[in-house]
Amino acid sequence: MGQLFSSPAADEGNSPVVAIHSENAWNDHWKSHKDSSKLMVIDFSASWCGPCRFIEPAFKAMAAKYTDVVFVKIDVDELSEVAQQWQVQAMPTFVLVKGGSEVGRVVGAKKDELEKKIEQLRA
Repeated sequence: MGQLFSSPAADEGNSPVVAIHSENAWNDHWKSHKDSSKLMVIDFSASWCGPCRFIEPAFKAMAAKYTDVVFVKIDVDELSEVAQQWQVQAMPTFVLVKGGSEVGRVVGAKKDELEKKIEQLRA
């Protein structure tokens, strides 16, 4: 039976990316980070999305590189209501959150733009 809480993304047991698989898990994760000054990067993607699969290795590499940033992955098909709350209209969409507010957004598999925003906002 599948795990309903959070688990590392994809097959890597030691991935620094937290995959959220239920609304309860998302709500718990959000509550624990919304007041944090730590940057959180939410990757809204889908298993069928080619560009999402293309950028996934780069997203994991950024998560390993920027250990002071929280990296989260949400499948829009699993958690469509969460995606709607964040007004996600295309995949992949990366929402950058700090202190409970959106501070940046990158739509599309734009690795360089995403990394630049992370660099700017993580301090």
